[in-house]
Amino acid sequence: MNNKILTLQEIMVNENIHATIIPTDDYHLSEYVCDYFKGRAYLSGFTGSAGVLLVLQNEALLWTDGRYFIQAEKQLYSNVKLMRMGDDKVPSLDEYLLSKLNRNEMVAVDGRVFNFDYITKLKEKLSKASILFNSTCDLVSRVWDNRPKLPCGKAFLLDEPFSGKKSSDKLKEIRKQMQMYHANIHIVTQLDDIAWILNVRANDLPYSPVLISYLVITLDKVILFVDKNKLGDLLLEEDFKENNVLIKPYNAIYDYCDSLKKEDIVLIDTKRVNYTICHKVIEKANLIDKTNYSFLAKAIKNPTEIENTKIAHINDGIAFTKFMHYIKNNVNKHTITELDASNYITKERKMQDGFIDLSFNPIVAYNANAAMMHYSANENSNAVLKDEGLLLVDSGGHYLYGSTDITRTIALGPVSDDMKLHYTTVLKSLINLSQAIFLKGCSGQNLDILARGPIWKLLIDYKCGTGHGIGHILNVHEGPNGFRYKIVPERNDSAPFEEGMITTNEPGIYLEGQYGIRLENELLCVFKSQNEYGVFLGFETITIAPFDKDLIDVELLTKDEINWINDYHARVYNTLKDSLTAKEASWLETYTKAL
Repeated sequence: MNNKILTLQEIMVNENIHATIIPTDDYHLSEYVCDYFKGRAYLSGFTGSAGVLLVLQNEALLWTDGRYFIQAEKQLYSNVKLMRMGDDKVPSLDEYLLSKLNRNEMVAVDGRVFNFDYITKLKEKLSKASILFNSTCDLVSRVWDNRPKLPCGKAFLLDEPFSGKKSSDKLKEIRKQMQMYHANIHIVTQLDDIAWILNVRANDLPYSPVLISYLVITLDKVILFVDKNKLGDLLLEEDFKENNVLIKPYNAIYDYCDSLKKEDIVLIDTKRVNYTICHKVIEKANLIDKTNYSFLAKAIKNPTEIENTKIAHINDGIAFTKFMHYIKNNVNKHTITELDASNYITKERKMQDGFIDLSFNPIVAYNANAAMMHYSANENSNAVLKDEGLLLVDSGGHYLYGSTDITRTIALGPVSDDMKLHYTTVLKSLINLSQAIFLKGCSGQNLDILARGPIWKLLIDYKCGTGHGIGHILNVHEGPNGFRYKIVPERNDSAPFEEGMITTNEPGIYLEGQYGIRLENELLCVFKSQNEYGVFLGFETITIAPFDKDLIDVELLTKDEINWINDYHARVYNTLKDSLTAKEASWLETYTKAL
């Protein structure tokens, strides 16, 4: 049992607070947050990247999605109940909250860690039930002893040879959008948007090379709210001077919002800005709610970003191939654990040209652990690899050239017929989607069945999307593109595909208590043809790494699928062979030999 929940509940009782909601988010609604913002994990025990904790005076509950059910069951403290989102008999957090509270009881939250839309809708529901609401209550800080400090890394300029576009040009395009909506101020708080607009990168968040800051763009200047101690790069200073970027203290954004005038017209994407900022703007000025120009613009990679990303994938493929060779040839010679394997692939990535950081914490999962889609090995769960069964490895890196995300499932020794059936089916699914040709206007909702189809034929499904957009040295999960057969509004990944978008393709099969299989490549959306029927688009596979032939049942493949694998493996070998040792290159030649 977690006494911190009990301490929080004592404060709530003493101050007549009947409920509080603690999400995963920081003040910028980031996917990955620094330690300072991990209050939900601190109070509940659950460390997954998605979940919301509801604390009432006499109980605590955590809502999370299907990717994390198994992990949450293992990690949650005994006084926190798991609520399985998506299950028919599980109410939403809002429904549960309303069923538990009475008239004139109080819900208190910190409005800085929720988006405007959610809190606005919640307030409306509570108001109809005559339930009180306070959005200025930071209860987490009051129960978190020795709370970590905000990070203080150094920022640097990602100049034009790597970004492909000057920040001055991006600002011009943003100001055109502002003028279209007659706005004189644009507030941006999403850290990847800020990084893209200013061509700035840092290391403030784990696995996301961004700078904790807020950005205000006016028609003649830019204000960056940031800890100035992070700004020491001379190229960055010169770029800021050229673009009239003024520096103000990080938390001064709230005073700035309070200083707005009633004639100001402020452009804000309320889905992606915290409630406190939006509320202050509404109180003082006029708010125009539109999607940030940067949201879509950064998802459509420019030619420099595309070519550099292909270089990043070659470097990443070298690292992964060296890792795969090592695991295959050493698992039966000495003890290797999941954490050992994770450290080994990280070491190989760090040796590659232009490496900055991992793009997420590697998922290295052996046998039953791989059934947890977002498993993360720790000292308690750390399985010893044996020369049998399956190892799932989902990992990636940020390089000066671009970002990567790759998954391979590897046979460590003898495998069952079912393992081969499931692996080959997942591979068929990946190939199906890779070969898609479609009319412009299609989204991932239209195409997802190409990946799920072969798996659905086995009457199996996976509880997540098939793929997500990839940021350029930014967030490894980036909207608005993705593959998902049904729209999940909060994911914001159902936009039509555009040339230049990069999206992962990662179908899988997960059998609880047995094993998990996932294969993942990145796909670049490319132009195919234009005729009387319209513009046709397709995909180019840019991930460069071998599949495990020891798991492929050739009898289950069509001739077309065999040709696709053979062509892909030939490209992998020819691209990587000269960057490997003679022993590694010889091994890769064997593993990429035509089926």
